[in-house]
This record gives sequence, structure tokens and C-alpha cells, in this order.
Amino acid sequence: MKFLKAAVALMTPIVLISCTGPAAERNSDSKIPLIASAVAKPAMDFSHPGALVSDVELALVTSKIVAGESPWSEEFERAKNSDLASRKPTGQINIDSRNDNEADLLRDDAIAAYTQALLWRYSGDETYAIGAIKILNTWANFEGFSAGTDQDKLLAGWTGATLAPAAEIMRTYPGWRADEIINLQLMFRRAFYKQLIVASSWNGNVDLTQIDAMLAIAVFNEDEELFNKGLMRFNTRLPAYIYLAVDGAAPEAIAGDNRNVRKFWFQPNRWVNGLTQESCRDNGHHSQYGVGSALHAAETAWHQGIDIYTKNQERLTAAMELLAGQLLTGSMQGICPNDQVTPNRFNTWEVGYNHFHGRKGLDLPNTRKLILQQIRSSNSRTDWNLNYETLTHGRPAAVAPVMPK
Repeated sequence: MKFLKAAVALMTPIVLISCTGPAAERNSDSKIPLIASAVAKPAMDFSHPGALVSDVELALVTSKIVAGESPWSEEFERAKNSDLASRKPTGQINIDSRNDNEADLLRDDAIAAYTQALLWRYSGDETYAIGAIKILNTWANFEGFSAGTDQDKLLAGWTGATLAPAAEIMRTYPGWRADEIINLQLMFRRAFYKQLIVASSWNGNVDLTQIDAMLAIAVFNEDEELFNKGLMRFNTRLPAYIYLAVDGAAPEAIAGDNRNVRKFWFQPNRWVNGLTQESCRDNGHHSQYGVGSALHAAETAWHQGIDIYTKNQERLTAAMELLAGQLLTGSMQGICPNDQVTPNRFNTWEVGYNHFHGRKGLDLPNTRKLILQQIRSSNSRTDWNLNYETLTHGRPAAVAPVMPK
């Protein structure tokens, strides 16, 4: 299968980390011919599709749906019967991210593009491919975010982390023209880059959402510089978002905490492994966004042959298990001033569980129980950048972990 490389300038790449991800998941045909000879080939050999979902995973889920297996077949029908499956584009030229109506247009179009892209790959129905491309092409005319606040950065993170995976899937569709692909890549550079490359000084979920979008867009744009900036940001933010006792008496400081870490972490009663910077902010609501975005970033890196999961395994799994335990029991376990957990459950646990349990064989009992008892039974499947994880990364309920070869 052949793909198209964007005719956009790439900066000199900086090699940050060795490539130790799953070579077996690489698509051997993912060599992308240049459209313009003026573009220097990056040192990093990007694999496509490779933002959150890979070709191997898409093929696997397709086979499960054809076989009528759970949970994939039910999740596919759920997505197929949603309004997003037939949504038409509402593209805007500029968006004030403080205006909920404008922000929701971009959010819903982005999720619709991702929904239709997945439905095309899983069904082969070109109606979905045409629909997804129409949405992406319409938003290629987007000029930018106009609020002038960190809300722009958050909205760019949320929607960039959804549009780019949709575009990554659709670049495998032969009916999407080369010039249309380039137009979308240029739009990302024009409208999204400036909102993503400077970290938000708000709570850490915003930065992690930006990082999720940076890595996904970097894959679609084949932009090694942006990809490496995202990795650097990840390395800085994660220990300042998820605490481990090995960090010391308090978490690492970070820009935006105003040198008052305890206040920035919303006054926890005690520091415990897996506590997030926002655990005591709203008792698990924004923590799901933060941890989910971190796992998305690690998954995208994994598909590019870069393993940032392993270095951060203890930190990520501690956060998953602590938060899952809190949501299961309805108690913050005395860690936060307010002990009542959030009522919200987002479809954002399956990517991490698929990796640490499915690929690595780790036992994550709280996470597994939460997925089976509360996440899959929830109505939520699409929440900003947390979408369809059960469909794309779900595992059967009672199957032993598949150990890596």
C-alpha cells in the first residue's frame, strides 16, 4: 500500500530516544513516496496509519467484527447507529474557543471524521470514507483559534488529537487526493502548531492533551521535530502530573505551579503512588482526561517504534489502579479533602489496559473490574479526545493476557 508524504518543510531532526517499539506491528509497505523533491527525508521513518491505531490493530478488529465477537461487534454497531456516522461537515474559518457553540462544532466534526474513518476501515463501505474526507477537506480551510487564551490550547489539543488519527486512517484511502492531504497538513501547521508547541500553564491535563495532539499530528505531517518536542514535553510533564514515592516528599515542580506544589495539587491529605495533580481537583473527572491523554501519547509513540511505556510503567499503572479503585468504591480513600468521586466515566481505560495487560501481561485488577463493570456499561463513548477505546483497543472479558513474542 502506498501513501503520500506532505510537501512541507521539515526542520533538522533531534534524536531523543531509541526505537524499541514493536517491529512486528510495523506495516512493511508504509514507505511514502515524496510529492515534492524540495523536502528532505526525515531520519525517522514514520509508520502509517500510526496515530493511536495501527494497521495491524485495525485489521484485527475488522476480523473480530466479521466474526461477531464481543466487545467489538457491539461497539461497531453502536458507532454505526450514532448520529456521528452520518454527520456532515460544518467547517469554520475561525473559532473562538470560549464560545461553546463554536467549540462544539469543531469537536463534533472531529469526532465524526474519526467515527466515519473507523467505520470505513472496519466495514469497507466507501460511504464512510467519502464522508470522513469531506469533513477533513472542509476543515482544511480553517485559519485558527481566536480567543487568545489557554482555552485555545485546550481546544486545539482536544480536536487535533481526534482529527489527526482520523486523517491517518484516511490517508490509506486511494480516493483522497494528494493535494487534499497536503492542504490538511498545511492547516495543521497554520492553525494548530502555535497552539500546541507552547505548554499551557493551566492544569496538567491541558498539557497532556496538547502532547497527545502533537504526536498524532506529527505522524500525519511526518514532522520529526514536532514529534520530538512532544516526547520532551511528555518526559517533563508526566512526573509533574503523576506522583510516585520515589520522587521524594512531594511531586516535581513545573511551570504554572507558582512554587506552591501542594496548592497546585489541590491540597491532598497525603502523597500516595498514582496520585495525579488533579485527583483532588474534582475527584477523578479531569484525571481521566490527563491519564487518558498520556496513554494516547504513549500508544502513538509505540506505533512509531518508540517505547515510552516501559520507562513510565510504574507511574502509569499506579495512576490507573488508584483511580480505578477510587471510582469503583465511590471513595477517594481519604486522600482528598472531598471524598466523593466524580459521577463521570469516560471510555479511556482500554488503551492502557490493552498495553500493560494485553501486551505485557501485567495484572491490573482494579482497571479490569472498572472497564467491565462501569466503563463499557456507561453511555459515554465520545468525550473530546477520548473516543471509542473499547472498539479500537478493547479486549474480551475473560481471556488471559497475550504475552509478547
